[in-house]
Amino acid sequence: MIEWPKQNDVLGTVNRGNPCESGLCTLCRADCKGKCETWTSTLAGRKLLYPRDFGTVTSGSSNTCSVGAGYHSVRIQGYAFGAHGMVNPTEDNCIFPNVELETSFGNEIVTKCRVPMMTGALGSTFIAAKYWNSFAAGAALCGFPIVVGENVVGVDKKSTFKDGRIVSAPELERRIEIYKRYFDGYGAMIVQMNVEDARNGVAEYVVGKYGNDMIIELKWGQGAKDIGGEIQVSDIEYAKFLKDRGYVVDPDPADPVVQAGYKDGAIRAFARHSRLGAPNLQSAEYVREQFMMSVAHLRKLGFKRISLKTGAYGMEALALAIRVAVDAQLDLLTIDGAGGGTGMSPWNMMEHWGVPSLQLHAKAYEYCKLLADKGKKIPAISFGGGLAREDHVFKALSLGAPFTKLVCMGRAPMIPAFLGSNIQGVLQPEKRADVNGNWDTLPSSVTAYGEKPEEIFAAWESVKAKVGADEMKNIPWGAIGVYAWADKIACGLQQFMAGSRRFTINHMTRDDLMAANEETARVANLPLMTEALADKAKAILLG
Repeated sequence: MIEWPKQNDVLGTVNRGNPCESGLCTLCRADCKGKCETWTSTLAGRKLLYPRDFGTVTSGSSNTCSVGAGYHSVRIQGYAFGAHGMVNPTEDNCIFPNVELETSFGNEIVTKCRVPMMTGALGSTFIAAKYWNSFAAGAALCGFPIVVGENVVGVDKKSTFKDGRIVSAPELERRIEIYKRYFDGYGAMIVQMNVEDARNGVAEYVVGKYGNDMIIELKWGQGAKDIGGEIQVSDIEYAKFLKDRGYVVDPDPADPVVQAGYKDGAIRAFARHSRLGAPNLQSAEYVREQFMMSVAHLRKLGFKRISLKTGAYGMEALALAIRVAVDAQLDLLTIDGAGGGTGMSPWNMMEHWGVPSLQLHAKAYEYCKLLADKGKKIPAISFGGGLAREDHVFKALSLGAPFTKLVCMGRAPMIPAFLGSNIQGVLQPEKRADVNGNWDTLPSSVTAYGEKPEEIFAAWESVKAKVGADEMKNIPWGAIGVYAWADKIACGLQQFMAGSRRFTINHMTRDDLMAANEETARVANLPLMTEALADKAKAILLG
């Protein structure tokens, strides 16, 4: 088993808990005082791309990735000449700030994004609700899509139904309106829908209220687990409410034995689960037919943009997801590798279920190319699963090129929202409850940057210039953190792309990747790094 380092002396970062391949701690806390790379980039922004203490240090990388197959053992190819995607390249304009990161996806309606990334689904988990203002405002300011996950309407105590269908959904509306306030034409709001959401009439409600402002996303699982989404509640009355709403609640709050256990204090929590769906579908062809009917229904309702999210299932389900996305002419297909989760996925299921990201994404490319070679139009693909840094973004985009247009990140963009909210709660104590701040004082990991927000946040003035001084008072500080984090990712991605001489997303290619070991070469169908471009090397030597 690979053990990831807990600290990076060059960047001055350290993980509080056990890190995973993404560089995030396995268990990421909203009240964390630092300071992993993602946490620190919230404050430092793009400065964190470089070693600390310039002028008094030299630095050297261990640069080893010889064990195991994963994104960590994929290497990025650099070139000493060329400028793909650059019109009339010269030494003066062939520089990394001129790399264009804008991307787009869609058919009838094209969705533009300033940077090639999107959030994972932020649904009915309480942590998503508490920090949504920062997530949504940050995504809108940066210009990348954000996903309202499943079950948001169903768990909302204030939502109302008539004849089993939604007639008001205050929490969903709140989430949408916050994003729309700062939306400027780049990015999108994607509303996800599972079995319960379909029964409750989420699609009908969304299109009726917002028309084609929203993208609707059908969900086939996720990278964390192959059962439905979960949340945990501690109030038995709320558990009964969720059971009455039609959810699976475990243990059953209607069971007298469970009620007695709750009264005694032995039972302290209830897990709300979603349904698996598709229990009677015996063949892939039948699933395809049912899916096509669902898409036809959504189009009849008026949706112009439809996406599909699939998880870390095996090859049959992956192929089916790609095929139905092609046949239904979807706008986007998100493919989520195993391992991720936002707080309520069964832990050993996360550890032992599903196909890891590199293996899943490599096969996704193979299947997309198989269909593309037969003349099929492939929808835009988004890869997700344990991706958090700029090198991850480059590798995922290149691995699936030319089909991948976005990289889906779940936990990483949540960290800046947590940190910014904690800082705001200290410096503006009257807003601590509103922003869900967890701190009473600023830790030294923050005061090292300053005592005032203008000093602490590298992105403060950039956001202020974008929204204006008057609006700045309404911006959640977590959103400013998201902006700084995204700026670091964007700048780092520009540097990687410039080094590979790719000046637009559309010019990225698998030729820019190589495998650090033979296992990765076999799994990802990439050349071993000593064999990459070997034919051209020999031609130079023998020419």
